[in-house]
Order: sequence, then C-alpha cells, then structure tokens
Amino acid sequence: MIALLALACAGSPTELDERPPTTARPDTRVVLLGTGTPLADPTRSGPAVAVIAGDRPYLVDMGPGVVRRAQAAFDLRGEPLEPRLLDRVFVTHLHSDHTAGLPDLLLSPWVLGRETPLSIHGPVGTAAMAEHVRAAWSADRHVRVMGLERLAPGGSQVEVQEITAPGEIYADANVTVEAIAVPHGSWDHAWGYRFQTTDRRIVVSGDTATSKEIAAACDGCDVLVHEVFSAAGMGRVSDPGFRAYHGTFHTSTRQLAALAKAARPKLLVLYHQLYMGVSDEDLVDEIESLWDGTVVSGSDLDVY
Repeated sequence: MIALLALACAGSPTELDERPPTTARPDTRVVLLGTGTPLADPTRSGPAVAVIAGDRPYLVDMGPGVVRRAQAAFDLRGEPLEPRLLDRVFVTHLHSDHTAGLPDLLLSPWVLGRETPLSIHGPVGTAAMAEHVRAAWSADRHVRVMGLERLAPGGSQVEVQEITAPGEIYADANVTVEAIAVPHGSWDHAWGYRFQTTDRRIVVSGDTATSKEIAAACDGCDVLVHEVFSAAGMGRVSDPGFRAYHGTFHTSTRQLAALAKAARPKLLVLYHQLYMGVSDEDLVDEIESLWDGTVVSGSDLDVY
C-alpha cells in the first residue's frame, strides 16, 4: 500500500526558484502555499491555500511547511504573508497532512511578532487538537514569556470555532466565508469553503469525493481550487482496496470535469494532485478532453 501511495502522489518535480513572478494582481488573490499529499515531496509542502483579501491573509489548512511557504510568498511575490500576519485559518478536516503544520502556525508567527491569538475555524475535534498542541509546547511558551524574550502571551493563544453545520461561519470587512459540507470517506466532518470578497468568489474544495455541494457553491465562481486524482493512472492500479479508498475519499479527473460543467468556474486550479504516475500536463488533458473551460495544475507559490 505504501508503494501504491507513492505512485499516486508522484509527479514531475517543480523548481520553485525558476518560476517567473506573477504579473496579474487582482484585489483578491489565491496563493497556493502547499499542494502536496502525504508523500514527502520536497517541492510540494502540505496542503495550504491563502486567500488574500484587503491585503489580509485567510488560510485554508495548515499542512507541513505552511509558515516557510508563506514567508517565501512574501519574499518572492510580495504577498502580505509575513508570518506575523498569519492569524486566521479555516481547516477542512483533521487528516494529518492538512494539520501537521499547526504547531508551526501557532508558535512560529508568535515568535516572529504576532501578538494576537490564532483564530481557527474547523470541524469537531479541532479544539482538542489545538489544546493538545499548546500543552505539548507549554515549556517553550513559559520560557518565551517569562524568560528574557518576554513575548506577549496572547500570540500563543488559540480561539477555536468548531463548525457543526454548513453556511456562513465568518465575516469581516474583507470577506464572507461559508462552510460547505463535503464527503471525504469515513470522516464525520469535512468542509470546503467559499470566500466572497468585493471582487471575487473563491471556492476551495479541501479533500472530497465528487460533490454537488461544491458545484452549487461555485456556481460560476472566479476560482475553484479542487483536489484531483488521475482517472487514467487509477485505471492501471490493480489493488481493489486502493481503488475503493480513493473512489470514496477523492475526486477523479473524469468526475471533476463533470463537476466543472455544473460549477462553471472561470478558472479551475488543481491541487493536492494524486498523479498515479502521470504528469501535470496529463491531468489537465484528462479534464480538458471532457470540459472546455480553463484549467491549470497548480504548484506551490502559484498565484491566481
């Protein structure tokens, strides 16, 4: 099964430093901080997406590497993603590849200047996870507050709102956020998110099997960021358990093309790509053969 997982996740490596800077800069932007999977691919950090609205970052998920990728987006793209600004995250579900960056997101921005609590919206179980992380680093927090650093204790606090029903869960002057219930295998609670700003509507699927709720939430949205696996690649996998797992937890290229027909996004961005031995170009071709919209296969630090 481990070898099959590596096959599912493996794709062409990406040289981040060679990618040209993005020229288009709408008021609301999507920055891919991590497009990876459980595979330890050094070119793809764990799943994390930043929606920039009003020059404020709103994160979706906190996979491994989230803070360093945010710093890279600031350094390379000029995006307002300095670690001290990372204070708000919306969690899709509690799989480790989407949440293993929580200690980093809680503590590193605090050490680097954040003085306000980390606000987390997520599924049932998020509060317990956050409190266990704080407890695990209690000695660190004590030394940094009471020792010579004298850090403001508020920056290592968390404020958690657990989501129990779909609908609007957050609003401020920049954005309104709605939670979308999605089917992700045996998880009782998994969420996608819709961000409505003054100029754009962004939908992020999180991990999900094909979902009519995601299509309805997009409904002509500006950007749909959606996970995917290669239908062609999966067709070459003989293990029935592996096929059943992915068919229950994730969305194939064929299913995503059908979803895109209903959702009508102006731009479909693939992330959390399960390649099954194919390339980014192959994933795009699989979808374009069934849907005539605009689709790209995203990489870490891409901006849309």
